[in-house]
Amino acid sequence: MNDEQQIRELIERWAAAVHTGDLDTVLADHADDLVMFDVPPPYDGVRGIAAYRDTWPGFFEWQASGASFEIESLEVVAGTDVAFAYALLRCGTPHDLTGNPQNRLRLTLGLVKRAGRWVVQHEHHSFPFDDDPSASAEAVEAVQERWTEQTAAKNLDGLMDGIADDVVSYEHEMPLQYVGIDEVEQVCRRGLEATTAEVWFTVPDQTVVARGDLAVAWGLDRVATHDDDRGAVESWSRGTRVFRRCTGGWKLIHQHLSYPIDPHTGRARTDLRPE
Repeated sequence: MNDEQQIRELIERWAAAVHTGDLDTVLADHADDLVMFDVPPPYDGVRGIAAYRDTWPGFFEWQASGASFEIESLEVVAGTDVAFAYALLRCGTPHDLTGNPQNRLRLTLGLVKRAGRWVVQHEHHSFPFDDDPSASAEAVEAVQERWTEQTAAKNLDGLMDGIADDVVSYEHEMPLQYVGIDEVEQVCRRGLEATTAEVWFTVPDQTVVARGDLAVAWGLDRVATHDDDRGAVESWSRGTRVFRRCTGGWKLIHQHLSYPIDPHTGRARTDLRPE
């Protein structure tokens, strides 16, 4: 094989290893003193093979959730002992790519030939910067629309999609806070199992403000179901939610729910309706 073919096979082998979580193959063909500019910090780059190794376990965990990592196009330019390559990759969960089918991970590699063998000296990953507030707001609204659908379907796994592992939620009931996705999952499980009837969750008149990688949404939550004795039953409460844009899309990082309190009795007013 000529140099271009060797480099192309090296990159294709690396990409396949990233997708399967094969750390040894991901690290192979990389210089000990490489520098990587990655999508997340540190801003001055990841320096050295040990630091490069440490960046991959979290990404592999995300990959195992069903995300893709596939080379769509790859170009290689090789000199005598220095080369570079650039590529576009499909990188995202099925939901990410359905919501933004044109989005691609950009990859640039700088390679050097040492002792007759090509190794990666520099690696640069990036996504196009998308700071369109309206597009971000629509993406956040799409997360909540999925929650509406998954609540009606009583699909607990579907409800957990779009919630960050480190979420903190202030729920209607005690305790003061629920920390982490496991605790929030138990709240959702209890809600789904509270009735055998279908449950509808909507935020009919919601406001979403998005800037950069953070978004906040607020509105009145409507939860409705059907009771055999009482017929249609609904409740309204206040909801504020904070989202962060992550590698896997927008994720809920904080939720604050509450009912108004009657100042005369100190009791929560669960019977109020929007005017």
